[in-house]
Amino acid sequence: MMLKKVMTFFLLIFCSYVFSQELNCQVSVIVDARVEVSSVEKEVIEQMKQSVTDLMNTTSWTKDKFAPEERINCVLQIQIKTIPSLGNYTGYIQVQSTRPAFNSNYNSVLFNFQDDNLIFSYSRNTPLLFSANQYRDNLSSILAFYAYFIIGMDYDSYSLKGGSPYFLEAQQVVTNAQASNTAGWRSAEPGKKNRFWLVDNMMQQIYDPLRECNYLYHRQGIDHLYDKKVEAKKQMYDALNKLPAVVLTRPNNVNILNFLSSKISEFKNVMSDSEIKDKTEFVNLLKKLDSSNATLYSTILD
Repeated sequence: MMLKKVMTFFLLIFCSYVFSQELNCQVSVIVDARVEVSSVEKEVIEQMKQSVTDLMNTTSWTKDKFAPEERINCVLQIQIKTIPSLGNYTGYIQVQSTRPAFNSNYNSVLFNFQDDNLIFSYSRNTPLLFSANQYRDNLSSILAFYAYFIIGMDYDSYSLKGGSPYFLEAQQVVTNAQASNTAGWRSAEPGKKNRFWLVDNMMQQIYDPLRECNYLYHRQGIDHLYDKKVEAKKQMYDALNKLPAVVLTRPNNVNILNFLSSKISEFKNVMSDSEIKDKTEFVNLLKKLDSSNATLYSTILD
């Protein structure tokens, strides 16, 4: 009986470990070639990379259960541009997440964003810890913000506005971090392309067409390219055609521009075997939404 109880205990621990974490995050830390790095600093950076990986991949960000193969694939690259002093860093962070297309080995990019407001400290032999109710340090807050944002985008692509709870969590991270007076967290910063605006926009009603687009584009479009390709392409176009309502009042918006730029290669691949009439209609819509990348969208016609 005692052996059975022990085995049950370890089985529960195993199941909790296997089925709790949501992210499968590949982490890299790259130091600008112009920055001199001491042997001690190299060790610290290597430890930092492992700490970032552990935080992203072993934290339970939701209450849902994920099998290993259901984890959200994402890539996080920390680019260090300066090391003002030992343990202090500035640079940028590139974050990308994908979701699989149904009945296919194809992965569609959901989010691909470069955050230029990366300023943080990291001490040797220090694990990164995140607390939902308080600000601990800038690096763990930035990582938590993108973990929740990635999950929100993923859930939105499977059910209409399904990511709302996780965008709210990301907003809470922003609120907690604002007291630090560190770049990236405040509404008053120029450009409206920082973390504050990235998640605040997603929770505004005026951006509902973007969230509806995310859902319809993937569930009715990408997920049906394998069995109903012509209809799926039409659904993708119809989903994108919901965006002019947002662009009309919020031109050059970071969320819409990011969504479109993440999909440029996908647009071209999906439309490669379409009739020229359909390609032209598709390209004209994209140019209307994002005129700054008109040249890139024109390559779809090639």
